[in-house]
Amino acid sequence: MGKSRLGEALDAEERLTLVVGMLLNTIDVLAAWAGCSGIHVVTADPLTRRLVRNSSSAAATVPETRTADLNQALLDGRDRAIRAKASAVLYLPADLPHLATEALDRLLEAADACLAAGSGSPLVVIAPADARVGTNALLVAPPLTIEPQFGEASLEAHLRAAAAAEASLQLVDDPALGFDLDTPDDLERLEVQRQVELQALGQRALDALESPLARAGVA
Repeated sequence: MGKSRLGEALDAEERLTLVVGMLLNTIDVLAAWAGCSGIHVVTADPLTRRLVRNSSSAAATVPETRTADLNQALLDGRDRAIRAKASAVLYLPADLPHLATEALDRLLEAADACLAAGSGSPLVVIAPADARVGTNALLVAPPLTIEPQFGEASLEAHLRAAAAAEASLQLVDDPALGFDLDTPDDLERLEVQRQVELQALGQRALDALESPLARAGVA
C-alpha cells in the first residue's frame, strides 16, 4: 500500500497499520462531510479494495485501467465522478493524518469566493503542501477545467493550468491539509497520540477483514 520511505522509521506491520488508518480516516472524514456526494478510491491494490468494501462508508473503488501513472489513474476516478453527474471534483491523497471536515469546509468557502469573484468562470481551489511545492488538495469545477498534475512541483503545475484555463483561483493554507505523512522526518512531526490513534484504526480494519463475514465477501 505504499509509503516505503516510512520503512526507515517503522517496521512493515507498523507502516501498514498507519497507512490503512490514514486511508480509512480519509474515507470517514469525506463520508461525514456535507460537501461530498460520492467517494471514489482509485487503486490497483487488492487489499485497499477489500478495506474500502468492508468499511461502513458508501465509498467505491475505481480500478486503475490506464497506466501506472498517478495522474492517469486519477482521471479514471474523475471520469467515474462525471458519470455520476458530479459538478465538481476534489482530488485528495490518503496521507493527511490531521484531515477533518473543518478543513474541507475551508475549501468550499474558497470555492464560494471563486464563484463570487469569477462571475461564473470555472474555479480551481488548491491546498498547498507545507513546503509550498506540492499539492495536497485540488478542487476543480467543472471537473474538466484542468487535469491533475500531481508529482514534483505540482503546485506550480496546477497554478499554470488554472491560469491557462482562465479559471478563478484560490489557495487555502490549512494545517490539516498542508501536512502530509511521507517520510521519517514527517513522522517525527506527527504527535505520538495521533500516530497511535491512526494505527489502532488501521489495525481494527485489518482485523475485521479476518472475520467470517468479511472473508465470505458479505461485509
